Amino acid sequence: NLLQSLTKNKGIKLKNINFVKKLLTMPKIHLETTINADIQTIFDLSRNIDFHQESTAKTNEKAIAGKTSGLIELGETVTWRAKHLGFYQTLKTKIIEMESPKMFTDVMIQGTFKSMKHQHIFEEKDGKTLMIDIFEFESPFGILGKIFSQIFLKNYLKRFLLERNRMLKEIAESSLNNQF
Repeated sequence: NLLQSLTKNKGIKLKNINFVKKLLTMPKIHLETTINADIQTIFDLSRNIDFHQESTAKTNEKAIAGKTSGLIELGETVTWRAKHLGFYQTLKTKIIEMESPKMFTDVMIQGTFKSMKHQHIFEEKDGKTLMIDIFEFESPFGILGKIFSQIFLKNYLKRFLLERNRMLKEIAESSLNNQF
């Protein structure tokens, strides 16, 4: 075990072990958003390509290949082009799981991450919908990528998802959801 080796051979103090453990784990973002709308509306809005492009206008995100409009379905792919951290990047994702209207999962099949998985889970409670995002990713470039992910990228992506969820909630709770 790498941690045991470091503590024995390098004399790393116990208080630093938690930092090393955090550094070596894959970053995970867990968000919960309660929305005053029915579960089917939230499920459909969450997989709507047109809404996604609208909600990510700040990064100029555009669907450029695969499914480029409407509702993405199980087995379909979409290639996104967006400006993140000052650079245009492309990311191709595929819907690998879907159980309407309870959940769907998309994974990166091509892009700048080493790996990426985004689970979208929906639960109906008292006429409202609890939307749960579980976003896991791994950066390339070994230990340098892990450091960058934990110190900066995780917070950047969390803010990105929170903004998208804020817009989704706003649209779903208003009459504007009819435009998507």
